[in-house]
Amino acid sequence: MRFVFLDPGPLIDNELQLVAPDLRWVDDLLFAAHHPQTVRESPHDASATRQKLLDFLAAAPQGRQAADAATGRVPAYHFWMRLAEPLGEPPITLAGGIGLRLGITRELELYSGNVGYHVYPPARGHHYAERACRLVLPLARRHGMDHLWITCNPDNAASRRTCERLGARLVDTVAIPKDHPFRSRGETAKCRYWLDLSQL
Repeated sequence: MRFVFLDPGPLIDNELQLVAPDLRWVDDLLFAAHHPQTVRESPHDASATRQKLLDFLAAAPQGRQAADAATGRVPAYHFWMRLAEPLGEPPITLAGGIGLRLGITRELELYSGNVGYHVYPPARGHHYAERACRLVLPLARRHGMDHLWITCNPDNAASRRTCERLGARLVDTVAIPKDHPFRSRGETAKCRYWLDLSQL
């Protein structure tokens, strides 16, 4: 059966709004990515460039990324976390991003997860990752998902707390294969959390 993307409707939680990635937000995202605090605390996020973002927008128009059977990629929604009020010093208006991958594959179960999120350092401490997850969970249910896998690095205490606040259960911690792309980022293991959507 052909996959059909759905209109998620407004995704708003007080000052936090999830918006579809768009050219009009690129400058704001680059500002957050190159914020001095991001450069200092999250070098991987700080590696964002305009060309990388333009390539991403071309690959996922309106935040919708089609499946690719050749690579095993499942359909995915992508959103950027936009703030109604600027935050930080200097202030940013984009707090981070979240992706929702729909389907169950070995790669998702073990390493990548159905949900991926990041929050730029100047916007941390406001539970934006958890709140963004809660905003996309109804969309996952509309696509027939009854559970989701969320993975994170064992030393990422903030992400682990996010999983726990969502009500996800830690299943185990697995080693990342030496030939996996995550290894190039220095990642060696993933904690695997299972989130039962029927209980939410």
